Amino acid sequence: MLLEDDAPTLDSGESATPLQAEPNPAKRRGRRPSHAEHWTKVTVVLMDRQIIFLDRLVADIRAANGASISRANLIRALVDALAQSDIDLTNSRSEKDLRQVLAARLHRDQVAS
Repeated sequence: MLLEDDAPTLDSGESATPLQAEPNPAKRRGRRPSHAEHWTKVTVVLMDRQIIFLDRLVADIRAANGASISRANLIRALVDALAQSDIDLTNSRSEKDLRQVLAARLHRDQVAS
């Protein structure tokens, strides 16, 4: 990335404008994002059992009501729900601690319903 101070100079001693990236005229691969909010692609390692769980849940949702929900939809919904909750995870020191706090809270909320 070039900044104005780093921009190449012309022979006449004038400063050239910073280089601009040319838009790629080729078609982009994949589906269009279904969300208008700014986003960043992230790679996260999940265990096979977690992928199996997500895939079964997606299949169950589709079988129950015909809705097409992706793994990414589920994960984003979980993160947003956690962000909106009052669950305090600041004392957690490991994935196991996080799992215990979340499971206890989800179980308590399920019993209260």
